[in-house]
Amino acid sequence: MATLTVPTTVPSVSEDCEQLRKAFSGWGTNEGLIIDILGHRNAEQRNLIRKTYAETYGEDLLKALDKELSNDFERLVLLWALDPAERDALLANEATKRWTSRNQVLMEIACTRSANQLLHARQAYHARYKKSLEEDVAHHTTGDFRKLLLPLVSSYRYEGEEVNMTLAKTEAKLLHEKISNKAYSDDDVIRVLATRSKAQINATLNHYKNEYGNDINKDLKADPKDEFLALLRSTVKCLVYPEKYFEKVLRLAINRRGTDEGALTRVVCTRAEVDLKIIADEYQRRNSVPLTRAIVKDTHGDYEKLLLVLAGHVEN
Repeated sequence: MATLTVPTTVPSVSEDCEQLRKAFSGWGTNEGLIIDILGHRNAEQRNLIRKTYAETYGEDLLKALDKELSNDFERLVLLWALDPAERDALLANEATKRWTSRNQVLMEIACTRSANQLLHARQAYHARYKKSLEEDVAHHTTGDFRKLLLPLVSSYRYEGEEVNMTLAKTEAKLLHEKISNKAYSDDDVIRVLATRSKAQINATLNHYKNEYGNDINKDLKADPKDEFLALLRSTVKCLVYPEKYFEKVLRLAINRRGTDEGALTRVVCTRAEVDLKIIADEYQRRNSVPLTRAIVKDTHGDYEKLLLVLAGHVEN
């Protein structure tokens, strides 16, 4: 469930553009007006605002926002204003450029988007960077990480609910054999995780647990310091329980000494129109604190205000 709230009656797109133009005019910027408009418009409406703003004023709205805003608030507004596919392309490009074995953003995008959303992100990558996401992932990653990430970002999974139980049983046995032999980067392990539908993977992992007594992620914790195993565990979580993966990202972003604004911004931005309500419920269940209260405690100013709006917080 999404947390984004859009008014029942939305002003015309030309009126929204006019108000945004006013927010940039005169002394200082009216950040509240920017939040009120962009924070309550869905992706289609935001795209139309960008298009109309450019046609009306001869300036890209993103460039106008970039000139007027700063710091974490600027990053949040600019990411939010992007079309979801463009946003994923930008996040993926940043992840390839700054890639380390701890960076899980490429896997996150590949495994939590639908087949079409991932395809559109790859197309947006072509348009924006004049090269493919696959070639950048191949260039910037190495070893087992490349072996897993390249097929993940290239995937176009079947999205139906049909499940082959015979196959689930066979592949559960296969995964158990490979993991028992510590062949974590075996071609078959990667093939199953990178190509099977999410419904099929779910059936396979259920059979794995029923047959062998452990959740697969427990068996993938043989070496807690192994970062490839950490990536494999996160891959499984994103494919089967994305809300648990995102809850952990938020918990680590908010609860550590000093907030990881990059992770907090990314999760709120990319999930507000998808399933942030489910993630927030999981966060409260796991931490006994509402996500919005945790955001208030750890952030401030206009950055905090927009985060709360996107997280569906309603002022009393």
